[in-house]
This record gives sequence, structure tokens and C-alpha cells, in this order.
Amino acid sequence: MQLPETPPPPRRGFFASLRASFFTGLVVIAPIGITIWLLWTLIGWIDSWVLPFVPRAYNPVILFQEWTGLEINIRGLGVATFLIFTVLVGWVAKGIIGRSLISWAESLVLSIPVLRSIYGGLKQIVETVLAQGEQNFDKACLIEYPRKGIWAIGFISTSSKGELAAKLGPEPMVSVFVPTTPNPTSGFLLIFPQKDVIYLDMSVEDAAKLIISAGLVYPNGEDAKKALEEQVPDAAE
Repeated sequence: MQLPETPPPPRRGFFASLRASFFTGLVVIAPIGITIWLLWTLIGWIDSWVLPFVPRAYNPVILFQEWTGLEINIRGLGVATFLIFTVLVGWVAKGIIGRSLISWAESLVLSIPVLRSIYGGLKQIVETVLAQGEQNFDKACLIEYPRKGIWAIGFISTSSKGELAAKLGPEPMVSVFVPTTPNPTSGFLLIFPQKDVIYLDMSVEDAAKLIISAGLVYPNGEDAKKALEEQVPDAAE
């Protein structure tokens, strides 16, 4: 029996094609443009905070204007000044004299009640952020949360150690961070038995994209479909 021929798809009109091209270009340009704008704004914000504290004799903007005679606001001079100053402070702080001065200054600040609370809180926040920047999640995983039968994507941070491992018994436990959608910087830290955690083959970056997009951007979707069809041939029929 001969099957009827499938009619060709209708051709797009000029304006429909133009609109599709516009949205395609917008998808390409928008992330790049927004990233450049945010970087440009951040550099200007740092310059506006750093340069007013630089003495006039060492201010790079004033020195540039005096040398060239041009009143041009070059973005990034404040960032460069901040980086150089930070490197110098870190280099001095690693020495014996620098450590002594820092210890003396900290003891002086900690002796003042109000400044002690502000300084201690800010120091703890900075140290926590820097520690998180040096450590990364190991793997992406699936866990049953908030109840049986409902699955959530999480990130393996570490195996349970210390008091947690002692209190929870001999069974291996892992710490899982379950982020929220679409803001993955907030979430819940959950302790799960290692046997109840399903490790995913996708990278942590791909799992983060899946979470941020609320499931719209699925990494390696075609590869996963082919793998499923190979394992269960009837699923493709």
C-alpha cells in the first residue's frame, strides 16, 4: 500500500523570516552585550570608589591629565590601582613585620565594641567567599527531596566528617547542596546516606544550567535520548 505523499511545509513569509532572524541575533547578542555592560559598569563603580582615596600626587587620572594635557576619563585606572595596592599589602602582610602590624591593628579594632562586631562579621564573610572560590563541588547528583518519589538535582560538596560522621553512625554519609531555581546561590544543605544518592554523568556546569533555566536548557539531551534508546529499544517505538 502506497502512503500518501506528505505535503511540503508552508514557506515562511518575508516578515516571518525577518522576525526569526531578529530573535536569533538577539539570542546571540544579548548575553555578550549584557556581559560587557555589567563589566563596564563594575569597572566604573570600582574607579569611583578607589580613585577619590588616592592622594592627588599619586592619582593616575590627574597624572595622566598633567602629562598629556587631555581631560580623558580612562576606565580601569582605579581597578589597576586597587590591584597593585592589594598585591603590595599582601606582599607586606606575608612578612614578619607585616604580620605583627596586622595583629596589632586587629587587636586594636577588636578592643572597640562596635567596630569589633562589624570587623568580625565582614572578615568572616570575606574568608567564607574566598574559601568557596577555591573549592568546587565534586559531582552533580539526584536525591529524593522533599519526599519519596520527588527528585531534585543537588551537588556533592564533601563526605560527612567529624561530629556529623560520628553522630550519624557507621553508614557513609555525604553533604548535598540543593540549590533553588532560578537563583542557584541559595538553597539547602542536606545530609544523605551515600547509597541514596544517584550520581549524574553531566558536569556541575551543565547541572547548574539546567537549574538556572528551570529545566528549559537540558544538557546533552540528544545523547541521553540515544543512550536510552540503545538500552530500551522499545522506548523509541
